[in-house]
Amino acid sequence: MQQQHCHHHHHHQGRRSPDLAPSDFHLFGPLKRHLGGMAFETKDDLISELRNWFDKVDVDFFRVGINSLLSRWQKCIDLHGDYVDK
Repeated sequence: MQQQHCHHHHHHQGRRSPDLAPSDFHLFGPLKRHLGGMAFETKDDLISELRNWFDKVDVDFFRVGINSLLSRWQKCIDLHGDYVDK
């Protein structure tokens, strides 16, 4: 009977880098600028404003954000997770 070995590769999970998360690096900056200075009476008012903003954002905004992640993710892979864009 042959003995089988299972080789586990432990991947180093580098420090969390906000520029590798689509929402952090591309979405939240413009959204934060849009909402800056606004005050909302209720949670529903905030939700309504968020929906208005998302309805007005051009689809290319999201396309550009997602497409630019490819090179960022590849750089992170090439550097074995030790990646922070400055």
